Amino acid sequence: MAITQTAISYYGLNYVEHAEQDFREMLNHGCTTVILAITEFDMDFWFPNIPKIVDKAHELGLRVLLDTWGVGKYFGGEQVSLFLQNNTENRQVGAISGEKLPHACFNTQSFRDYFQRLCLKLARETKTDGFFWDEPHYAFPKSYASITGSASDEWACRCPVCMKKFRDYYGYEMPRIMNDDVKQFRWREALFILEDTSRKIKEINPKSEITCCVHATLNSYYVTEYRGYDNWDMVAASPYFDVFSTTIIAWELPEGFFEHITRRTVDMARKYGKQSERWLMGYYKQPADFAQIDKVVDLYDKLGVDRLGTWTYRGGYGTVLAAPDALKLWDRIGENYKRALKKTRS
Repeated sequence: MAITQTAISYYGLNYVEHAEQDFREMLNHGCTTVILAITEFDMDFWFPNIPKIVDKAHELGLRVLLDTWGVGKYFGGEQVSLFLQNNTENRQVGAISGEKLPHACFNTQSFRDYFQRLCLKLARETKTDGFFWDEPHYAFPKSYASITGSASDEWACRCPVCMKKFRDYYGYEMPRIMNDDVKQFRWREALFILEDTSRKIKEINPKSEITCCVHATLNSYYVTEYRGYDNWDMVAASPYFDVFSTTIIAWELPEGFFEHITRRTVDMARKYGKQSERWLMGYYKQPADFAQIDKVVDLYDKLGVDRLGTWTYRGGYGTVLAAPDALKLWDRIGENYKRALKKTRS
């Protein structure tokens, strides 16, 4: 097995002629795939240009995946949400605090319909190669199993919709303290929205490739994240997902953690006949020594990763989350992309 696809995420969904220049730079950096980070605002305001941008990427030789970036704050991403702006209800509710949270409850029919409308519009009106489900999650808990975590007993969601679904299924009121029934309920309901949407996308275009990218967490016997998609077997076994992906690991974490996550990712993907994908952190932070990028890419290749992704284009240059040496970081990642593909093709 070897790395056959190299992806980069991209925010520039305004003008086709500007995207074209950026796509050429991506190709020069060894990218085979562009992941378009599409926001709710893009869908609401810039949609006429999205199909044209997809076509331009294809014309130049890039594959295109569409990332529903930050939609409802259910997916990863810094972007704001029009759904939350327009809905004071249909939000996740903290089980212990009882507070409404700035995250859509994806178990409500309101959000499920909203999300599917966006995705099916994209599936019908663009020639995308597929979709990228980007770190879907419940708002809480955030635990030490996560790179963004902290200690807390709070969890979500215990909104009226989730409480009714739980009672209808289990026959008793959803408890405030998480038990095994709550864990099973949350895993099952979290998977439904993505499986149902993926199924409908594939009905429109059976060749659509679906990647589900989950948090790269410990998920050990002792420590598990419980953000909805930490049961990797349930995710990887889904017949509607083609690529099993685990997200970015901060550069300062031990090499052993990179190896642990990568081995589990590859093994899980192979277990269910899926492609595996691992990521590089190409924004915000950078390794103290750029040679670490080379070592991590070599590790991914050695362990049998099929696909390699980086967030984001140009190291986040010009954004508040730019790496300190964003363009140098981008160039080094590009060198590694070309090196990995050359090794595969030789």
